[in-house]
Order: sequence, then C-alpha cells, then structure tokens
Amino acid sequence: MVEQFVGTWTLVNSDKFDDYMKAVGVNFATRQMGILAKPNVVINVGDDGFITLKSVTTFKTTEFKFKLNEECDEDTPDGRATKTTMTIEDGKLVQKQAWDGKTTRIEREIQDGKLIAKCYMDDVVAVRTYEKAA
Repeated sequence: MVEQFVGTWTLVNSDKFDDYMKAVGVNFATRQMGILAKPNVVINVGDDGFITLKSVTTFKTTEFKFKLNEECDEDTPDGRATKTTMTIEDGKLVQKQAWDGKTTRIEREIQDGKLIAKCYMDDVVAVRTYEKAA
C-alpha cells in the first residue's frame, strides 16, 4: 500500500501552511523559511522494511525513517522532537506526531496522480499539493 507514495514529489501549491506552523508553535523566523521553502519530498521503502521520508529544500534536508504502526522518535524540520507513529488508514499515509502535550496529524494521499498532504492542528487545516517529479 505504501508503494503508491514512493518517488520524488515537488511542492506545487501550499494553502494555510503558515497558519498550521503557527498553530504547531513554530517561531516567526522558521515560519518565514518554511513559507519560502519549496520542498521535494522523497519517499522510499528499503529492503529492511523501513520507509524513508526525506524533505529536501535549499535550506536543509531532513530524513525520517520509520516502520508502519511503530512509534519512533522524529526530529521535525522546524526543530520539534516528537514521538511519531505512521499508519495506513483508508489508503492514506497518516503521520501522528506528539510532543509537549500536543498532537498533530498529517494525512497524505494520492489524488489524480498528485500527492496531497493535509496537516491538522486543532482547528487549522493546511493543504500542500505535490506533483511527481519526472
């Protein structure tokens, strides 16, 4: 089920991402970089069963390795240290992050050949749309 997400994806549209970062608690300077960054997201599945989700921007590259349904430590691009669990729910790759008594959820799904990432924090929903790189 994860195979449909494998590949390199380029950000083409971002809606309410600054609001989402604010809700998560990201500081102003980091949010400005986050708004300017047009990340490529690279998703791979290794022979060891680990899935790698890499975010590549001109500012920094972050890499997160995980196994489905197993809680693990994640250092987010904005500097949070979270306990993260990745699952597949209704065909979506769902990322739940918990830190400092807060939780956020990112749902990624494929729609019309695009990768749609919906980021939920409290009542804020940001939508980021990626197209598959050639």
